[in-house]
Amino acid sequence: MIVVTGAAGFIGSCLVSRLNEAGHTNLVLVDDFTKTEKADNLAGKQFEHKIERQLFHTWLREFEEEVDFIYHLGARTDTTEFDKDIFDELNVNYSKEIWKACAEFNIPLVYASSAATYGLGELGYKDDHSVIPNLKPLNPYGDSKNDFDIWALQQENEPPFWAGLKFFNVYGPNEYHKGRMASVVFHAFNQIGATNAMKLFRSHNPAYKDGEQLRDFIYVKDVVEVCLFLMEEEPRNGIYNLGSGNARTFLDLVENTFESMQIKPSISFIDTPIDIRDKYQYYTEADMSKLINAGYDKEFHTLEMGVKDYVTNYLKEKKYY
Repeated sequence: MIVVTGAAGFIGSCLVSRLNEAGHTNLVLVDDFTKTEKADNLAGKQFEHKIERQLFHTWLREFEEEVDFIYHLGARTDTTEFDKDIFDELNVNYSKEIWKACAEFNIPLVYASSAATYGLGELGYKDDHSVIPNLKPLNPYGDSKNDFDIWALQQENEPPFWAGLKFFNVYGPNEYHKGRMASVVFHAFNQIGATNAMKLFRSHNPAYKDGEQLRDFIYVKDVVEVCLFLMEEEPRNGIYNLGSGNARTFLDLVENTFESMQIKPSISFIDTPIDIRDKYQYYTEADMSKLINAGYDKEFHTLEMGVKDYVTNYLKEKKYY
């Protein structure tokens, strides 16, 4: 059986769909299933069991012999949450228990880290293990992901294969439930649909013009393709960047959203809120050489391709992947 934690969430539910496409229906889905706003993400998908998040550790120790692989994608991902105890419980300690079980029972593991670990990018965006202890995330969420990465790299007892994935700016279907934490494409689609216009944050950095702040946007279908590759090929253990490797501007993103909606662009700018202004990233771009050198050779969606597919085949139709 293949376990997916966070299975009802954005990336997790897309991974379930991709696993189904690859012929895997022997899936165990782990999440907080009391959150009914995520239920539609799993509609029509094939799996064997649903396990509530707080019961999973007990279940795993009972059925470990039947588990072939674990994708641990479940996490608290709210970057505006500042209660460190919540992140310690859900992102660090919970993950440690899964790691220890995988090491003990010889189960391969892929887990979700985050590009939020890179902070303002003072040390670059290369997934070099020697840099990780010196990174300076900008919020407790990023801290929790980096804390676990550091801990994982210190362990002598490891799963037989493991990979941590530093997700950059992921966008795509199945994020209807995410509210303010949904992607800029999702918010742009809704704002443009309501007003025929879009407001972006003004640049408060003289090195960047308004709307020309840069991010590494990656389509969720590419993310789950990499997840499948890691399970099938099991390359070298370690922490890997997962972005497109190509930084693009917010103007590019929004202009492509307008084009996909067949609406003439109308873009204005508002001040970045003061409470996040000093923690605002003006540039991110994943160095993807480690994953490519590990054997991953599929092309990533360009921003144009990804936005068009997302808008025309999912958002316009209110469909799920």
